[in-house]
Amino acid sequence: MIGIIGYGRFGELAARYLAEDADVFVYTSRKKLPTVKGLRIRVASLETVCRQKIVIPTVPISVFKDTLRRIAPLLNPESLVIDVCSVKEQPVKWMEELLPGSVSILATHPMFGPDSAAESLEGMKIALCKVRIDEEQYDQIRSYLVAKGLAVIDTTAETHDRQIAVSLALTHFIGRSLSSFGAENLQIDTEGYKRLLHILDVVENDTWQLFVDMHRYNPYARQARDAFMEAMEQINSELKNFKLSPDD
Repeated sequence: MIGIIGYGRFGELAARYLAEDADVFVYTSRKKLPTVKGLRIRVASLETVCRQKIVIPTVPISVFKDTLRRIAPLLNPESLVIDVCSVKEQPVKWMEELLPGSVSILATHPMFGPDSAAESLEGMKIALCKVRIDEEQYDQIRSYLVAKGLAVIDTTAETHDRQIAVSLALTHFIGRSLSSFGAENLQIDTEGYKRLLHILDVVENDTWQLFVDMHRYNPYARQARDAFMEAMEQINSELKNFKLSPDD
């Protein structure tokens, strides 16, 4: 049985897919959950959720540390806590520091969301970082995820954060910049411009808090962002050196 803490857009998505195979107990401020025919999802107290074999906090990273402090004394000594934050090093540090030593820990990053995985998980990626978990349990979870159609990436928290600083944080930075610039569909466009606008689709349904958090808590995000800005400034500077025409 699985306990989920938080029922935002991702929490609801996770509950829906997990309830296909297990009873899911959700701790949420909502008094009533959307009815999903045939699925075993029910609202429960925080105490009940924390007694489940697997506990998944699906809360923003900005409140993740406080959530860990709150649930630590309530957890079943043999439970497994799985985080789903888009940053890994900092959440791993918090989980190791704040959760009881008997509790297993698995750090994950589902690289999909309510929009991209609305109809299917087939081919979607999920990163797994072993923290405090035995091989048998890890292999069971990995096999389950593969059976659900997910492409599993075995990695470390540091490797994850270094790469996601570019593939996610930088992408969202560009998307937010395009939005602020006022990029929009044009009658006279190109395939390249259409692909550029696709980045807007990637970020438009995500909150500003998520955007800030992925930059604030990823120790490599600023480095990637600054390097990108320096590259843009360098190219812009080189263009300024060119004359408008041979006669100028």
